[in-house]
Amino acid sequence: MINFLSKDMGIDLGTANTLIYVKDKGIVLNEPSVIAIDKRRGVMIAVGAEAKEMIGKAPDYILVIRPLQDGVISDFDRTADMLRAFIEKAVTANRIRNFRVVVGVPSGVTAVEKKAVEEVVRQMGASEVYILEEPMAAAIGAGLDVDSAKACMIADIGGGTTDIAIIALGGIVASTSIRHAGDKFNEAIIEYVRKRYALMIGEQTAEALKIGAGAACLDVDENGDEIIKTVKASGRDIITGLPKVLDVTNRDIMLALQESIDIVVDGVKATIEKAPPEVAADIAAGGMVLSGGGGLIYNLDKLIEKRTGIKATVAENAFEAVAEGTGRSFNNIETLKIHASSVKRR
Repeated sequence: MINFLSKDMGIDLGTANTLIYVKDKGIVLNEPSVIAIDKRRGVMIAVGAEAKEMIGKAPDYILVIRPLQDGVISDFDRTADMLRAFIEKAVTANRIRNFRVVVGVPSGVTAVEKKAVEEVVRQMGASEVYILEEPMAAAIGAGLDVDSAKACMIADIGGGTTDIAIIALGGIVASTSIRHAGDKFNEAIIEYVRKRYALMIGEQTAEALKIGAGAACLDVDENGDEIIKTVKASGRDIITGLPKVLDVTNRDIMLALQESIDIVVDGVKATIEKAPPEVAADIAAGGMVLSGGGGLIYNLDKLIEKRTGIKATVAENAFEAVAEGTGRSFNNIETLKIHASSVKRR
């Protein structure tokens, strides 16, 4: 257990997953942003990974929800319950007081949405709350020099949003926030498998297919032929209504993701088009970084480079970059106050 008195905390409050970073400890929690409620009693019965296992399986009296949608809070009370449970998993509950928090949020959220996030975290007992835009947090977490005069570029592809930003001199010069990311990828896979194979699959199966066989483009062998990989998909046959297991290829998943990948690439192009010429020149020379779970889609970096001419690399800590960035931002509190909006608890 961590003594939380006067500790600093970074939170990546994501649509798909919530990560908590504690200064000098690193990431202490990484759980799906899911909560399960017993509607008969009106009480929470599970949270995180345990609740996610219930998706698509729970009886009618159990409500399994993701209280964040498209990168923002859609259910304030459930988000507060979920976040409180996560913090209590990570620390001793009776020591949660007088601590500072940095929360990563998508760059496109409104002032009202930021206020909602602040309010949820303040209910946890935080003395100060800083709201840091996710692309800035991801860039810090990925080790980019955000305060340099030489611009850097990052695309953070999460569960609910894709946040693309060009950063220089400690600020975001140009950005694009698209509410199209990992969740939409899953939906596209579900729809493709339904149409192509007459098979109904669930969200968790789609996510497993995305992770196991997802690709932006396929590798080829020495003869120029695509290298095909096969994975199993299980679901319900639409025609017979019976359970069915079949083989799905990485080419299937590539085709399923094609439209979604195009939207992300278009977002990269749009962000560069917004940048001043000198800044665009820096990006042309230095390339860009991909972070977030969606940034791990196989060969996405290669496809972006092919379509835009900009070299793309995947951050070593792609999945944890936002959380680590929120935590590391405390290393320079004065710079943090410039980067982030803040509210002190009265």
